[in-house]
Amino acid sequence: MYMDQLRSLLENVKEGQTDINSALEKLKTLPFEDLGYAKVDHHRTIRNGYPEVIYCPGKSVDHIKGIVEHMIAHKDNNIIASRAEKAVYEGIKEVTPDAEYYELARTVVVRRKEIPKTREKILVATGGTADIAVAEEAAVTAETLGNTVERLYDVGVAGLHRLLSNTDALMQAKVLIVVAGMEGALPSVVGGLVDKPVIAVPTSVGYGANFGGLSALLCMLNSCASGIGVVNIDNGFGAAYLASMINKLGGE
Repeated sequence: MYMDQLRSLLENVKEGQTDINSALEKLKTLPFEDLGYAKVDHHRTIRNGYPEVIYCPGKSVDHIKGIVEHMIAHKDNNIIASRAEKAVYEGIKEVTPDAEYYELARTVVVRRKEIPKTREKILVATGGTADIAVAEEAAVTAETLGNTVERLYDVGVAGLHRLLSNTDALMQAKVLIVVAGMEGALPSVVGGLVDKPVIAVPTSVGYGANFGGLSALLCMLNSCASGIGVVNIDNGFGAAYLASMINKLGGE
């Protein structure tokens, strides 16, 4: 339930348009709704500014469908299902035909409310093309949360001129999400060029000594450049959520 819905409900009670018992029925699922297998947190938008997001791995398709069905009952909720396989999307589409699937990002989005885009930009950059799947998870998430997003892909340190020819895009962003595998050097380079916060995302892309992204993670944590924060390996969603919070600080 969004703040404007709650305010409207309270005003209706005050003006006598809604009786107290009816209002209590509507408030029963605040702050959460217990489905037995899941406790759907309808209150999260009021607390955190964004609705609950469904993390799909480990959940059955039926359970995901049930969660979506109960979230849809709160009409203004935009729904994100992350790390979703095609079968999950097809299941959600049975519940709500307006579901959209971003296959590369492995993300399902159900848009129930139009959120005005921010004036300030989030820039999502990658070291290589192999990092794009994680970057797209970040980009799609950030866009769904109401941000203006620009993409700058395949500008890694193996060809530094590719990055340096796009310095205008780097400078125009309010927050930068920099996604890289291998040795994970790109966030350090970007951090040395800009006066904006950089959120580094290590990916599991790389040869054997990459250790599934651990070497990139440790490199980013040890960055010489200041102003860099690091999320977990392949966590494009987490980077986007944090970037959105930063991007919206101080209003539009």
